[in-house]
Amino acid sequence: MRTTRVLLCLLAVNCWNLVATGADEATATGVVFHDANRNGIRDGDEPGVPDVRVSNGRDITITDSDGSYQLPVDDDTIIFVIKPRGWMTPIDDVNLPQFYYLHKPAGSPKLKYPGVSPTGPLPPSIDFALHPRPEPDRFRVLVFGDTQTENIDQVNHLAHDVIEEVIGVEAVFGISLGDLVSDRLDMSEQLNKVIALVGIPFYNVPGNHDMDHKSPDNEHWDEAFERVFGPPYYAFDYGPVHFVVLRNMIYEGRDHRPGWCGYHGGLGEQQLEFLRNDLAGVPKERLVVLTMHVPIMQIEERKELYQILAAHPHALSLSAHTHTQAHWFLGSESGWPGDEPHHHINCATVCGGWWSGAPDEVGIPHTTMSCGAPNGWLMATFEGHDYSVTFKAARRPADYQMNIYAPEVVPVAEVGETEVLANVFFGSEKSVVEMRLGKGEWAPMEQVQRQDPYYLAILQAQESDHRPRGRKLGGAIKSRHIWRATLPADTPAGTHLIEMRTTDVFGQTYLGRRVVRVE
Repeated sequence: MRTTRVLLCLLAVNCWNLVATGADEATATGVVFHDANRNGIRDGDEPGVPDVRVSNGRDITITDSDGSYQLPVDDDTIIFVIKPRGWMTPIDDVNLPQFYYLHKPAGSPKLKYPGVSPTGPLPPSIDFALHPRPEPDRFRVLVFGDTQTENIDQVNHLAHDVIEEVIGVEAVFGISLGDLVSDRLDMSEQLNKVIALVGIPFYNVPGNHDMDHKSPDNEHWDEAFERVFGPPYYAFDYGPVHFVVLRNMIYEGRDHRPGWCGYHGGLGEQQLEFLRNDLAGVPKERLVVLTMHVPIMQIEERKELYQILAAHPHALSLSAHTHTQAHWFLGSESGWPGDEPHHHINCATVCGGWWSGAPDEVGIPHTTMSCGAPNGWLMATFEGHDYSVTFKAARRPADYQMNIYAPEVVPVAEVGETEVLANVFFGSEKSVVEMRLGKGEWAPMEQVQRQDPYYLAILQAQESDHRPRGRKLGGAIKSRHIWRATLPADTPAGTHLIEMRTTDVFGQTYLGRRVVRVE
């Protein structure tokens, strides 16, 4: 397979150094080296890189002064380098970082979708190529929630709705937070060809729709993911920030619905052990960013995870999965043991409401999410251990950050009772949202949890005799980013401009406007 061939190109075959420790266990050895000529193969004069961390998915070792390492492996092990600051691994022809070696002597079990072909015995030396590059304290990362493509039409929607506008954005790499495809694991290659056009490396998180439903157990649902993307969990550094990718679903097997499988949020002991070992080697002053598919609050081992993460005072976690957008500031009431609340962002999805809703004039569904926010993507800016995040709605201006709801016409007698709502797509409990009429004084609005009225109107239209074209959207949720106010009681008859202003947790300010008539 293509990915396996690329990985094998990273291996320099030196003298045999394999020490058997049991029927299914062995010791893998190799070198992390400075790939001066960028050919992926260790040439005779290319030195090893010391003090680089290498893992087998549980244990972590550090390369010696000559770049060498050794790790125990069994017959289903992925060995990977934890990319250090100032160095980069090779990338393949679709911009996927190549930082790992798959060791599956017998290959993957036969499932619905092809997994890893047999890799045979351990090579004499499993070597990892690195080349130096500058990594500043301040940088940006492109964040995708569920792209979730199930056919070529949806890959085309992704290309035209999002990819075309993010080509050339100021980002050093991207992270895709799972549900890369929608159960059709054979769509991964087409998906990668489109995302590769962005022109930056992309790191990928597995999601529940990336599962092979023919898997006999939790250990093998991600075999097709591993074939294409590599390890389902891993870590790397960029600049002063440490990133961790988690596989945070436990597969429960197929349930009674055709084509569906059961799962719940979880990590498993081996992954928890890897995380303990990994974060033990990360200085406390550095920012730790956990990326995952299912929100952190839904992980069954969240108590243990919180204990591990709380030792790092600067931490952020990102998820997708819900097809909504929300900020969570987890405190003691949520079981968070840290001195300060932990910030978790449940990110907007690229596919929005599963590529559903009426298509527009170019054939792309509006695919509004069930919280009333449009589909889109996020840009995270990091500087030291500080960060800020911005939401961008697909094919909309950057300052399109809210929808305002008010009647077209308000009777004069009802102005003091007429409610005005704002859905601030990236708003949180730490946002300040204000309203004014005309050039009046700004007045604070009240945050409420409501179903989005625009989304409810879409659902109502779907059930009418003249429902719009396109796949039906799912039910509405109570959005966590809606604010309310009433029109001032002294509003006179006439045409008026409502203005709303929001300042988010990062200090970013946006304006929204709506015209109403009072008669």
